[in-house]
Amino acid sequence: MQKDFETLFYEAEDHYLPSSDLASLKDSANTLKKRLEIYQSLRDQEIPIFQFIADNLVATFPNEDNQRLEKGLKHWMSVMRYSAMAMLLNNPDYFRHRILEWLTDIVQAQDMVTIENHIFENLKQGLEEMLSPEQMQLLNPFLEQAKITLLETKSQSKTLMLGE
Repeated sequence: MQKDFETLFYEAEDHYLPSSDLASLKDSANTLKKRLEIYQSLRDQEIPIFQFIADNLVATFPNEDNQRLEKGLKHWMSVMRYSAMAMLLNNPDYFRHRILEWLTDIVQAQDMVTIENHIFENLKQGLEEMLSPEQMQLLNPFLEQAKITLLETKSQSKTLMLGE
């Protein structure tokens, strides 16, 4: 998002912006407003969202070590926070560099695919209930990027290692 604004402002240093660039700037500003609303909703609803997930997790995995469940929740709270910021900035590179690169190694070092998949599915369901389809469309690419990087890549590499 910042680069969109920076490029337009840089181009306008020696002249006024043409109508097409002004329209682009207005669109970017309107999109930023929508992204800010989503970000604020996520920030304000984080505790209820993750409390629901935690309760569901304990009920689904009653014999699982609570520390493992807590680790999974913390992973996805981090994913959610960084997804929200990356969505606000409209910057997938920010998301990949800030969270996915280091968290992937941590998640892959532990055998928690089932737990983490469960958390992801509950998180996505809760967000779909909270946000409008238009809002989910802005956030979903980051959630899917996290799912592919953290969960599907691990499942695929485990399958390859087992020779299946």
